[in-house]
Amino acid sequence: MSGTLGALSGIALGPAAARAAASTPRTQGWQAVPAPGSTPAAQLRRIAAAGPALAWAVGEEGLGTSSPARALAMVWNGSAWSKTDLSPLAYPGRLTDVAGVCADAAWSVGSPTGGASPLLRWDGTTWREAAFPGRGEPDVRLSAVAVGADRRVWVTGTRDGSNRLLHRDGRQWQWLDPLPAPGVNLYRVVLRTPDEVWVCGDQAAGGGWTGFVARWNGSWTVLPPLTGLRQTIADVHAVAADDVWAVGNEFGVGGPPGRPGNPILRHWDGTAWNQVDAGFPLGSLSSIAGDAQGRPAWISAWNHQDQTRSTYLRHDAGTWTVVRGPAGPAPAPYVNDLARIPGTSGYWSSGMTRAVPYPPTEAYTERFDA
Repeated sequence: MSGTLGALSGIALGPAAARAAASTPRTQGWQAVPAPGSTPAAQLRRIAAAGPALAWAVGEEGLGTSSPARALAMVWNGSAWSKTDLSPLAYPGRLTDVAGVCADAAWSVGSPTGGASPLLRWDGTTWREAAFPGRGEPDVRLSAVAVGADRRVWVTGTRDGSNRLLHRDGRQWQWLDPLPAPGVNLYRVVLRTPDEVWVCGDQAAGGGWTGFVARWNGSWTVLPPLTGLRQTIADVHAVAADDVWAVGNEFGVGGPPGRPGNPILRHWDGTAWNQVDAGFPLGSLSSIAGDAQGRPAWISAWNHQDQTRSTYLRHDAGTWTVVRGPAGPAPAPYVNDLARIPGTSGYWSSGMTRAVPYPPTEAYTERFDA
């Protein structure tokens, strides 16, 4: 399922793979930015920016050791990343998502620990637990969060056995209607407009799972499933109801032990999902971000065949082009997420210094400056 990380090897490459490996992608504009202070192994799963002088990144640290992993959070002050003190929180587990538009409108969610999922709010200095309907109930799980420019908050979660959206209108929280689809895991919630929300993940099907995308605009619309088996859609970007991009990975049927998946890049044209070439055959696509006009701009990726630098896809004149990150302190960087920096033409990405979550892997970020 989604979130499984690891170095994968021992693959026999066919002619298509050889052609992809022989190509020379561009290197363009990305630079490594130190994210010090985490305890190996550590990774940053999600990143969000309010502007050039404020950003947040969350994940986990202390992986692969005898002690349980701990939540990790960092904040950018315009010149450096610093680790946020989470010791006042009773919550020890990993943080799975973060979103924010200003210093007093930033939120994070985490994986369940002790039978409950935390919802955190940034108070300008650190993260504090926030109350919400269902907090502490054993069947309530929160998975992803988005915040609009109007400061309204949208959270994906489960309650009473159903996937739902938890919405905050600025004054109070409300659980919305159940998602009319069984067996779904949701990993992202994305805003297109203040009242149009997209979610994605995977859905149990035929002994495996298939990619899942749906829209909420007062009621649910579930898009047709993507063709394939053992798929996960990691992120979605909607330009319009008939112009939607989905990224993720697919493992298909069988294969040798340790086989990496194939990247998924699909486009919904209002009628069908169309497959688009990702530029390499083995690996995954983890996140997609738009530009200031809402057009698709960047995708973060992991190319199994060349792990010496981070991998991105850039959208230019209707075509996706492979772009490589910087050569630097990360020996084999793995990027989990990326986000646009409002007020600029720049982007952040976050992940870890190697593709395996074991020491000495550390938290890692890169920034794109046009």
